[in-house]
Amino acid sequence: MPDTNLLLTFNTGSSSLKIGLFEWDAQGARRIGKGLVDFSRRPLTFHLTEGPAVFDLRLHAEGGEDLRDVIAEAFEVLGMHFDMAAVRAVGHRVVHGGDQFTGPVRLDEGNIGELDKLVALAPLHQPQALRVIRAVKHLRPTLVQTASFDTAFHATQSDLVRRFALPRALHDQGIKRYGFHGLSYAFIAGELRRRVPDVAARKVIVAHLGNGASLCALDGGESRDCSMGFSTLDGIPMATRCGALDPGVLLHLLGPKARTLRNLEDMLYHRSGLLGVSSISGDTRDLLKDERPEAREAIDLFALRIAGEIGRMTATLGGLDGIVFTAGIGEHQPEIRAAICDRLRWLGVALDGKANATSASIISTSASSVATFVIATDEEQIIANEALSVLAGK
Repeated sequence: MPDTNLLLTFNTGSSSLKIGLFEWDAQGARRIGKGLVDFSRRPLTFHLTEGPAVFDLRLHAEGGEDLRDVIAEAFEVLGMHFDMAAVRAVGHRVVHGGDQFTGPVRLDEGNIGELDKLVALAPLHQPQALRVIRAVKHLRPTLVQTASFDTAFHATQSDLVRRFALPRALHDQGIKRYGFHGLSYAFIAGELRRRVPDVAARKVIVAHLGNGASLCALDGGESRDCSMGFSTLDGIPMATRCGALDPGVLLHLLGPKARTLRNLEDMLYHRSGLLGVSSISGDTRDLLKDERPEAREAIDLFALRIAGEIGRMTATLGGLDGIVFTAGIGEHQPEIRAAICDRLRWLGVALDGKANATSASIISTSASSVATFVIATDEEQIIANEALSVLAGK
C-alpha cells in the first residue's frame, strides 16, 4: 500500500470540470495539484497545475452525454504525475441536495437515486454532476465517492425566509428558496473565523461574484438569506443568466409571444444577464474595456442590482458589520467592487481606493462603519474536508 493517501475532488459546473488532488493525513487535506476541463471548447484540453508547473494536454475524448472517456483520460493524465493507486476517495460538488441532504454523504446507489430525483430542480448542473459520478463509478467501482451540496449550507435559514408567497401546498411540495454557492460561503465563513473572529461573529454579507453570482447573509457564520432561491437563475444578474425576473414576463413570453419552454430556458440561462443587456459579452473584463454605452449599462446594472440586494439582506439581518467580495469578479476586479460600494455609502461603507486597487485583503477605510474584505474562495478545499469527514464516519 502507498505511504501517501490521496483524495480527488470534482467540482462540476454546467460547462466545466475542476479537479483537485489532495494529500491527506490525520491533520487534514492539503492540495498538491489541480486540473480543469472546459467543455465549451473543442478539442477538449486538460489544464493541469502541479506546484509551479502548468501543463495543457489535449484530450481525445469528445465529451457529451456519457463522460466515461473524459474521466478515464483525466485519470490517465493525472497518473503521469501522481500515484493514482493512492487515491482513497473522490468528493463531488453537487449543486442541489433538496431538503434531504443537509450535509455531506457517501454516494451509494440509494443516494445516487435520490440525486436523480432532484434533476428537475437544477437542470443545468445536476445532470452533469451525476454523469461524472457514474463515470468514476464505472472506472473505479470500489472507490469511495462522497457528495457535498451547494444547498446544504443554507439549511440554517428560517422557514419564513425560504417561503414564496404561493399556496402553502406548493411550499410543502418543495417549491421554496434553497440557496446555492454554499460550499463557497462555507469556506468564507471559516476564513472569517480564522482571520477576523470578531467580525465573523456578527452580521456579514458575502458577494460570490463569478460567471454565476449570488450573495449570502451570514449571522455568526450561519446562512440567514441568499439571493438565489429556488433555482440558480434567481437573484442578481450574472454572465448569461437573468437574475430576479417579474414572473409576468414569463407569462407574456409563453402566452402572447408564443415562446416554447425550451427556447425560454435557453434564453434565461444562456442569452440573458450581462450578455443579454450588452449584446457584447457576458465577461465583465470585456465589458470594462469596451467603450460602447451598452457595455457600460450592463456593468452599471450589475452594480445596481448587487447593491440593492445587499440593502435587502441588511434588512433580513437587522444590520450590517461586514462585506466580503469573493470568486473571480469579486477577487480580481476593483472597478466592480468600487461601483458596488459607491452605492452603499448610505450604509456607512467607505472604500480605501489604494487598497481596493491592489485587491488587498481589507479594502475599507478605518472610518468605515462596515468592514469590507477581499477573500479568495476555495470550494474544492471544502469538498475535500467534507469527504474526509464522511470517511471518518462523522
